[in-house]
Amino acid sequence: MRWMSANLHALIRQLNVTHGCRIATLGKLRMKRLVSMWIAAAVIVFISVGETAAQPASGETAVQPKRIVVLHSYGLNFQPWVAWSREIRSQLNRQSPWPLDIQEYSLVTARDGDAAAEVKFVEYLNALYAREPPGLIVAIGAPAARFVQQYRADLFPTMPMLLAAVNVLRVDQTMLSAQDAVVGTRVDHVVLVKNILRLLPETKAIAMIIGNSPPERFWVGEVQRELKPLLENKVELLFYNERPFEETLKELAILPPRSAIFFQQMMVDGAGAVYGDKEPLKRISEVANAPIFTFDESLFNGEVVGGPMSSPAEGARRTAAVAVRILRGEKAAGIKVPPIEFSTPKYDWRQLQRWNISESRLPSGSEVLFREQSAWERYSWQIAAITAVVLIQAGLIMTLLYEHRRRRWAEVQSRQRMEELTHVNRLSTASELTALIAHEINQPLGAIRSNAETAEIIVKSSSPDMAELGVIVSDILRVGQRAAEVVLRMRSLLKKAPFELKSLDLNDLARETVEFLSPLAIGRKVELLGATTPDALPILGDRIQLQQVVVNLVVNGIHAIEEASSHNRIISIRTSRVEEFAELSISDRGSGIPEDKLSQIFKPFFTTKAEGMGMGLSIARTIVEGHKGQIWAENQRGSGALFRIRLPLKRLS
Repeated sequence: MRWMSANLHALIRQLNVTHGCRIATLGKLRMKRLVSMWIAAAVIVFISVGETAAQPASGETAVQPKRIVVLHSYGLNFQPWVAWSREIRSQLNRQSPWPLDIQEYSLVTARDGDAAAEVKFVEYLNALYAREPPGLIVAIGAPAARFVQQYRADLFPTMPMLLAAVNVLRVDQTMLSAQDAVVGTRVDHVVLVKNILRLLPETKAIAMIIGNSPPERFWVGEVQRELKPLLENKVELLFYNERPFEETLKELAILPPRSAIFFQQMMVDGAGAVYGDKEPLKRISEVANAPIFTFDESLFNGEVVGGPMSSPAEGARRTAAVAVRILRGEKAAGIKVPPIEFSTPKYDWRQLQRWNISESRLPSGSEVLFREQSAWERYSWQIAAITAVVLIQAGLIMTLLYEHRRRRWAEVQSRQRMEELTHVNRLSTASELTALIAHEINQPLGAIRSNAETAEIIVKSSSPDMAELGVIVSDILRVGQRAAEVVLRMRSLLKKAPFELKSLDLNDLARETVEFLSPLAIGRKVELLGATTPDALPILGDRIQLQQVVVNLVVNGIHAIEEASSHNRIISIRTSRVEEFAELSISDRGSGIPEDKLSQIFKPFFTTKAEGMGMGLSIARTIVEGHKGQIWAENQRGSGALFRIRLPLKRLS
């Protein structure tokens, strides 16, 4: 440990003395930074070696880890190499049958091409692994690949080296040794630009985003050479590699219409500032006024439209497989791996929507990612459930409406049938009143005839008594009016009129009915008594229908006392007020109603008369209930039946 530390200090002193002029030229600050990085890495390795040596030996021989040195281009966190490195490390640990000791370094000299510093970096690596050289060196990216090829003779000539994630154009085939293997990539800029023109056929300018480090300047020239035959006099290529990145951002914000942006890489800008580890693509996407395209899948994170892409996962899988074969002892030069071509084109659905690019323009077999699910895709079962509930509810509502309509129709039909039955019942009642009609009409007609004959005699006399004639004419008019009233009452009772609620006094209805039925009662030798309360009983009702109910009940009462003695041939009609109701009661002194029949007398077609229809009381109950009232029957304590009708009083406003 002390020996290696002494060698390290000697190396640092040699670096300061030998390259003093170079340090003065490049600046003390840069060289100090490089030296500090080398010292830090060396200390970590020394500590690791010391800890390993200090571990006690076990009873069995432990499996020694395979040491792999990974050399990064530019820096550890530079895109896209950081994604490739992460995938390669993961695949190495997954595929290796041995424990691995992976040690990583960065070729920071790739940023400015400092050849003198690279020489010292080679000396540093040689000193670091003089005692225990690694089993394999993996160079990631073109700058790292160029470095190990250039310094192969000085950097462990017999050590196996694997060049990974490097474009095959950047590999010097003449410098490959028997200990070298390549897992390269192939980037066809013509294919990439054709993809842009396929999606945006009206494109007139393409802004090419490439940095200004020495490796990046190579790509500026290579892109111009590859694309010139395709785009000459058709599409203008715009390069910004010699400008500061901040100025480039301003230019990308005001690109002319029908422009596109192609991002290859931005490690170092035209001013020498490092941006490879500062997410330059994200900053470009924040200001760009044109769609962005690229070719590396590790940059497919929401900023670019997409297209044919190189897959770090596929490259890492192949790289790890080759590394394991080399560590097993297989000759590196004998391992041939075809370059990694573009994978299936991938496109960002969000960017397609943003730039109004139709999916119909995408190549066949393309994969569209980040597609926002429609409401149906996200909530399909909820929407289906809600739709089912709505349909069920709609079905129930339609069924209820249909049933309601049928019920209304049935009610209308029932009401019409009831009105017809009521009318029939009136006609049936009229047959009971035939004698009354004959008496009420014959009596006025007889009086009129007698008065007319007397008037004729007076007129034919030699000296007619005009005063007497006036009296006779007045009498004829009075008797005629009486006959007209009888006919009017009968017409009112018998006519078929629609149900109509009007304000009326139950007392007046009772008095009119008593007056109307008095001749019938006299003819049947029945005493008809009427007793009304002194207070008004205002109700809302159909006068004709309510009068029919009372007439039916009185006629039924007359039939009930036909066999009674003379002192029991009495029917009483009374009115009263019971709380918020007007009540009319009709009683007789007949034999009453059998107790087992009381609950049946209001049912249709129930009758105790041999010639009866059994509809009178049923119709009476329907009419009363249609007035929101009640009707019931009971037997009196002495003898006879009592019918009560109770109707709600009209509220006075």
